[in-house]
Amino acid sequence: MGTGLLAFLSLLPIIVVAVFLVGLRWPASKAMPISYFVAVGLALFIWGVPANNVAAASVHGLITAGTLLYIIFGAILLLNTLQESGGIKTIRQGFTDISPDRRIQVIIIAWLFGSFIEGSAGFGTPAAVAVPLLVGLGFPAMAAVVAGMTIQSTPVSFGAVGTPMLVGVQSGLSADASITDNFLALTHVIAGQTAILHAVGGTLIPLFVIAMMTRFFGKNKSFSEGIKVWKFALFAAFAMTIPYVIVANVLGPEFPSMIGGLVGLLIVITAAKKGFLMPKEDETWDFDEKSKWDPEWIGRIEIKDIAHKSGSMSMVRAWTPYILVGLFLVISRQEFLPFREWLQAWVVGPENIFGSEISSTFQPLFSPGSIFILVTLITFFIHGMSTSAYKRAWATSGKTTLAASVALIFTVPMVQVFLNSGGGTSGYDGMPIVLANAVAAISGDYWPLFATFIGGLGAFIAGSNTVSNMMFSLFQHDVGSQMGVTASWIVALQAVGGAAGNMIAVHNVVAASAVVGLVGKEGMIIRKTVFPFLYYVTVTGALGYSIVWYGEKGLFNLGTFIVLGVFLSAFYIISSNRKRIDIIQKNTTVGFK
Repeated sequence: MGTGLLAFLSLLPIIVVAVFLVGLRWPASKAMPISYFVAVGLALFIWGVPANNVAAASVHGLITAGTLLYIIFGAILLLNTLQESGGIKTIRQGFTDISPDRRIQVIIIAWLFGSFIEGSAGFGTPAAVAVPLLVGLGFPAMAAVVAGMTIQSTPVSFGAVGTPMLVGVQSGLSADASITDNFLALTHVIAGQTAILHAVGGTLIPLFVIAMMTRFFGKNKSFSEGIKVWKFALFAAFAMTIPYVIVANVLGPEFPSMIGGLVGLLIVITAAKKGFLMPKEDETWDFDEKSKWDPEWIGRIEIKDIAHKSGSMSMVRAWTPYILVGLFLVISRQEFLPFREWLQAWVVGPENIFGSEISSTFQPLFSPGSIFILVTLITFFIHGMSTSAYKRAWATSGKTTLAASVALIFTVPMVQVFLNSGGGTSGYDGMPIVLANAVAAISGDYWPLFATFIGGLGAFIAGSNTVSNMMFSLFQHDVGSQMGVTASWIVALQAVGGAAGNMIAVHNVVAASAVVGLVGKEGMIIRKTVFPFLYYVTVTGALGYSIVWYGEKGLFNLGTFIVLGVFLSAFYIISSNRKRIDIIQKNTTVGFK
């Protein structure tokens, strides 16, 4: 079979997702079963994968979906517990005291707090923590999910204490012992390069978040209202990315996102309280009144304004559950502490499913879901909750989680069949590698411009930067070596693209949507997050092209021109924004009269 036709067939499960989920806006519960059966048919009849392997991959996917649902349930339970206890009401007031402006709130929670949680736990946990917190503060559910998914880019490569680098990149490269005799040292070099690329791409991410929020969910449907606070957005970006780059290049891949997010939080909250770069009081931006929201923005979780039974709750007491979540995630992920080994000791799940080489394991105590549930139990006591209120939180959370299960039980098995499609009787590489080979054959010296897209494709399919890196790191290294450029930079581009792919990864979107009861709107969300994804992989790919070809083609090469074009365009949009704001305000005033 020709390479082109084989590549097209490999792309079919993704085309199905693009057409039905994104294009026709079908809910994932209807679109993903079609994609699953297409992947199964290709694996069985084109790739010649044995039926027991396809069945094993499907079972592995079901077990993985179950682990995701466990995390989702824990996150929803934490939100509902805080709502029933009155904690959410106090937290909402605390953010209003910092700033009632929703643009400022979303930067602090999604970008900075989300980066810290990503660095601590990874694996979609930031969406499980930050997204429901935003909803609790009064954000439309869809706005919260879009914001939570958009920041799933810059911090992701160093999520879960560096797992995408230390497990994904290192294990991917270690399959070829001829590369180096010290894969850990090489991984540290790649981590430093990855952070530099991310820092450039991440510069505009907070601005993307607020501009998309005001455009898609604002009263005036205006990008300009978000762009208006560009100074604060860039300040928040640098407050996170500067310490992030330093840590990655000095300490390695374990702590850049965690320390970057924490340092950024301290700097930005302190600055916000002092009014630094903050919008004026009469320029505060908020959503329109809830009765005028599009019904598609609203999830099944209804946040009620419940006060604590004593009438008030201190800010420290209200925030204690989130502080405990962060603390438990950090201490349970450190290898130099004994907790990680203890929690990982209990492993459940079948090995060599149906006689295949595929195994599926789950570590219940190490899962963030267990931490969420533990914290809700502690919250029951420290917030002085009634048993009936806590029971309501459990019942509501169970119903919401159940609604998400249909989509995930087809999404994740499709992913596993796609990833495990190699080794069949046809002798073809797995579907992801077939796609990557086809792109590499076409691109030639322009490969750095496409390397990030391949990383993003891996994450889009697998829902994981770690898995994307495991799949493609060695492939990317080999392509770089054949081109005669510094191969580590090509692997860094893979890691960056794999991180950005989380913005559009189907089962990540399904999981984030499920946390706030927004099931069935996954395609609408991806239609929005695809824009920051395309920006991210384009600008970082171009920067990588400029770096690897600098010695041969000079500073002013194609990659440099693309990067300059993107940022000059951003500069023009920002500098001309005042005029657009004046027009909006004038039209609003006329309409009011």
